[in-house]
Amino acid sequence: MCVECSKHGKIISQEEVILQKQASAVSAAAAAKKPHTPQPVLQKKPAVANVQITQELTDDYANKIRISREKLGLSHEELGKRINEKASVLRNLEAGKMEPNNQLASKLEHMLKIKLLVPISEEKVPPPSAKAANEELTLGDLIEIDKKGEEEAAERKQS
Repeated sequence: MCVECSKHGKIISQEEVILQKQASAVSAAAAAKKPHTPQPVLQKKPAVANVQITQELTDDYANKIRISREKLGLSHEELGKRINEKASVLRNLEAGKMEPNNQLASKLEHMLKIKLLVPISEEKVPPPSAKAANEELTLGDLIEIDKKGEEEAAERKQS
């Protein structure tokens, strides 16, 4: 080591160097015997709530909101302040560009005294055809279905 570099170093005795080499050899031997593998961190997944949806938004919610807001003589800004929502959100709702979530819909229902959430109406689903579930429809099947539909339409016109 040169004189300039020795100024920055620390004087150690020969015994300390030997002890450091032995300690590093022991730790290296231990590392060779059992490599350190990081334990994976297990995180519990949040429990998914099984919520039954019982209400749906009415089809003409945008019209209902606009008409009842105008009846009360409120601007978008005034209504927004009363229900703690932005005026732009209300404009988007009235334009039909956005659907309100349940919380916003209930706020609007309470403030405007309208009904936006109604019980879900079950739609009638036609029974499946006699075709087995594992078979696919062919073009011929589609033509038969179309012919049946035309026959039913003709019967309705006659009555």
